[in-house]
Amino acid sequence: MAQKKAALACSVCGSRNYTITLGQNRRVERLEIKKFCKYCNKQTLHRETK
Repeated sequence: MAQKKAALACSVCGSRNYTITLGQNRRVERLEIKKFCKYCNKQTLHRETK
């Protein structure tokens, strides 16, 4: 079975900087993590996208 992937997009500029693999457990809310954005050149909130 292939693993499902999701992208993490910067909430400021909208660029998709990171990818994650989704586990078997299903979440209702989307993942939100503070990560470094190389386009904004600072730490911003990244949200999970499809």
